[in-house]
Amino acid sequence: MTIAGVEKSRGTATLYDELGPVREELNKCMKCGNCMAVCPVYLTDKAEAGVARGKIAVAEAVLSGELDIVDPDVVAMLFNCLVCKSCMQNCPTKVNFDRIMLALRAAIVRKKGLHPLKNMIFSLLKQPKLFDAGMKVGAALQGLAFRDDPSKKAISPRSPFAFVGKNYGFDLHRSLPELAPTPFRDWVPEVVKVKDAKTRAAFFTGCSVNYFYPQVGEDVVEVFKENRVQINIPKDQQCCGIAVFVHGDVKTVRELARKNLDAVEKSGAEYLVTACGSCGGAWQHEYSELLGDDPVYGPKAAYWSARTYDISTFLTKVIDYRLPTGKVEAVVTYHDSCHLKKTMKVSQEPRQILMSIPGVKFKEMAKPDACCGSGGSYLLTHYDTSKEIAQRKVADINQTQADQVTTGCPACMMQLLDHVGRFGRGQKIAHYISLLAESYRREKSGGNGNVR
Repeated sequence: MTIAGVEKSRGTATLYDELGPVREELNKCMKCGNCMAVCPVYLTDKAEAGVARGKIAVAEAVLSGELDIVDPDVVAMLFNCLVCKSCMQNCPTKVNFDRIMLALRAAIVRKKGLHPLKNMIFSLLKQPKLFDAGMKVGAALQGLAFRDDPSKKAISPRSPFAFVGKNYGFDLHRSLPELAPTPFRDWVPEVVKVKDAKTRAAFFTGCSVNYFYPQVGEDVVEVFKENRVQINIPKDQQCCGIAVFVHGDVKTVRELARKNLDAVEKSGAEYLVTACGSCGGAWQHEYSELLGDDPVYGPKAAYWSARTYDISTFLTKVIDYRLPTGKVEAVVTYHDSCHLKKTMKVSQEPRQILMSIPGVKFKEMAKPDACCGSGGSYLLTHYDTSKEIAQRKVADINQTQADQVTTGCPACMMQLLDHVGRFGRGQKIAHYISLLAESYRREKSGGNGNVR
């Protein structure tokens, strides 16, 4: 319901509905500047405005009435943040800076409204059939604006689209995954049954796996089948909503959360499994916080929060996965996605899986959890900064001498695909679960060799 312009979670308003409660987080900051050492934006721009301490000072000025939250300079500063949570890992007083940023952005939207383009896109997300149709049209017509780049297994902008989009990084050298001709959820059964199933799990695919990386979805299914897990892939699941949440649209993310909770509840699954740190973080944390006071959906969100796992954690800590025997010859490094490590607290599990695959040689980066600069849409709105952040990441990848870069986040895969293509040494980009699936496949085929 809406009271005085506040979209409440059918209960008491949160700090995402009214700005006052954010002061508690602001008061924790001791202005020590430890955040400066790890903030990817500050390390690139070298400006106090880019770091958490600077933004907290602005937030305090907004709450005291010294600054208007919709002042263009304030808005620009508050959106120049990846919300990667790196600062929170280095903060001695444990300031939840992500809550501050998201609360401030929500306050901007309440006062100013959404940008018309954002409003159009977010409105489409609430109409899944229309959004799905739009993505399929985009897949059918992508050849008009993009050309195949077989050497990188990617697509790149054509001219003149590359000229028009160069300020957003869409130049002739941009590498992107192609939109799948058929989304993953369109061709996979809603229920994949296995003989003598040990348990039942729902797979929340997220948008990226469904539309850009259906092979990752297929690999997840392969791994579940090999471990005797019956998998349910709800057809009416929608976007997790994190993309709209970071832009301040609290009302839309709550609507998406409720629909997703209903979809998964109907599946009859015992667990919910994700292959994306952003989606998993939404289920584990954001849904229960946003809906905590909702008498109907609050308990549902809490229930599934406790039963949501990244697939690596599910395999290693819930079902004790079967070790693979198929040999995969690859020198592999691993990039910790921000949401997977800093929100879901998943770090060692993907490494455990990779190192259990025969033939895989694991090489650690110097700074594996440094942000890659993706930030969802940040790479579009702040492309130059995003590129410099990614360039540092690729330099770290290069020093490992690995030929495969793995991660647990499809958005990071997109960012790495582009910038490894620009600054790397031809390394392949993969989700870590794909190497495990390939090892299982090689068991059955009796084949060995390089991962596809």
